[in-house]
Amino acid sequence: MATTYAVVLVTVPNKEVARSVAHHLVENRLAACANIISTVESIYSWEGKIQQDEEVLLLIKTRMELVEGSLIPAVKSIHPYEVPEIIALPVTAGSQSYLNWISEVTR
Repeated sequence: MATTYAVVLVTVPNKEVARSVAHHLVENRLAACANIISTVESIYSWEGKIQQDEEVLLLIKTRMELVEGSLIPAVKSIHPYEVPEIIALPVTAGSQSYLNWISEVTR
């Protein structure tokens, strides 16, 4: 199970974009669920300068096998950032009924 499921982190500029990305992924069965966490503060280096912005964080639950070939390209196709944050973390344990549900509702 260690590499079967993933939580994917994606930051976006606002709730409207978060909802758009989340709906796209769930409707296309690339994700079982996407949680929208409002107002995270991001400090990062971009184009040689330290930047500080308020963003919205998506926590996306999916199967690891969908991440590289399907989910990442789908997010990039609708994400407004030049270099969007898309980071997949493997799920090493979880409620088996929840994990089964992820498998059932994703393609």
